[in-house]
Amino acid sequence: MSENHLLPNGRVLRYTFRERVVHWLAGISYVYLLVTGLAFWSPWIFWLSVIVGGATISRMLHPWAGLIFVIAVVWMYRMWNKQMRRTDLDKQWWQAVGAYARNEDDAVPTAARFNGGQKLLFWGFFWCGIALLLSGLVLWFTDSLPWSLRFLRYLAVIVHPVAALLTIGLFMIHVYMGVVSERGAFRSVIRGDVSRWFAQRYHRVWYDEIVRESASRK
Repeated sequence: MSENHLLPNGRVLRYTFRERVVHWLAGISYVYLLVTGLAFWSPWIFWLSVIVGGATISRMLHPWAGLIFVIAVVWMYRMWNKQMRRTDLDKQWWQAVGAYARNEDDAVPTAARFNGGQKLLFWGFFWCGIALLLSGLVLWFTDSLPWSLRFLRYLAVIVHPVAALLTIGLFMIHVYMGVVSERGAFRSVIRGDVSRWFAQRYHRVWYDEIVRESASRK
């Protein structure tokens, strides 16, 4: 880590400005994709397209928003992929996932910068993002496909909604984890910092690492 994460106000820098920008770029583009994608998926909820500019605008912007989302996800991969690798700490965290879901903090082991659930969300969004990109490109340029490759359209029609539904499930879990399970996590993706209590309680291994790094600089 190149930055000093122990802030002078007694708080801890959890996400840099760049990390927050990329996170919200992915988040905003995903919500737009979610609303427009659901509108296209079923005539019963096509009225959702009205919220984001109408049917014509939605159909035109949906693929471009998809590209923005994939770019943001790839950017996050470049920033975080090494920190998202599975460790023994993640196994311990998953063994206590029931307690985590029930907000029984004392029964949940601490974690590094990202816990097992956050790593699952990261890789889920990454691989689903790749699937959405590839199937989306096929659907976007179907008329340009040679006849011998038209079967890809039928495959894309299946892959695209399945991957999208998986991301919806991941998104709901992500919101729950960020707003309910880890108190203070939502603030961290807005202002970037967390309390020392938060860092010690939920991510003690990461906190101890930045404390050692800060001490070595003195």
